[in-house]
Amino acid sequence: MRRNHVIAAAAICLGLIVYATLATLAGRPVLLGHAEAYWVVIIERFSAYCLLGFLLSFLLPGRLRLACALVVAVAIGLELLQALIPDRDPGFMDVLQKGAGGTVGVILAQTILAFLPRAPS
Repeated sequence: MRRNHVIAAAAICLGLIVYATLATLAGRPVLLGHAEAYWVVIIERFSAYCLLGFLLSFLLPGRLRLACALVVAVAIGLELLQALIPDRDPGFMDVLQKGAGGTVGVILAQTILAFLPRAPS
């Protein structure tokens, strides 16, 4: 896949995460409706940040720590920004779920990259 496509995919993923995190509860996208179970919310958070970490890892091959730090920084920053919105509530467990998802995505992508053949220099 071309680098520009990965950049565009990562930007779109980050934009959707920012929107879902900072939108009011009435405007927030939901998977199963507003009465969804808490485990569904956990899976949504984990998988969204896993995808972001996966894409960032393809943009930063071989830079495991940097990719993990970026994903965790996004999770922390967005949770802190939620404190500015009246009907949203930031939580430490949310940061842990999002950070874990992003880290899993980074590790998964780095594992895949380790087995891909390298281009000749």
